[in-house]
Amino acid sequence: MPAQPTLDPQEAVVCTMVLVAAADGGVTDREIGTMTMLVQTLPVFHDFSVERLEVATDAAVRLLDEADGLNHAASLIRAALPQRLRETAYALACEVVASDREVGQGSLQMLQFLVSELDLDPLVAAAIERGVRVRQRTG
Repeated sequence: MPAQPTLDPQEAVVCTMVLVAAADGGVTDREIGTMTMLVQTLPVFHDFSVERLEVATDAAVRLLDEADGLNHAASLIRAALPQRLRETAYALACEVVASDREVGQGSLQMLQFLVSELDLDPLVAAAIERGVRVRQRTG
């Protein structure tokens, strides 16, 4: 995802994951590991390499460093994601947040921002969040 005026859908999903990972001050190794696992295993990333993930992640972080980076990123994500992939992007963002175990206020606020920006039904978003919480429970 080089600095460019548009994203492809896969880059937009990566950017969504990076937004929530960076919301609490930086992307952790655990979050990077989760993003890598998701890219390696999920159908949405069937032709997206781990190397491309690294490039896309770095570009997303640079995008967030822009003056109005968050709004710019949200605009690029909305433009790139067809409606059918918006729930997928949100679900994967939730997976990244949950992987860090210590969910900060910044990540929770970013998830709410994404619900709004992706124009998701709040009930659907709540169901996605619940599913992620259930999967992340420990004994």
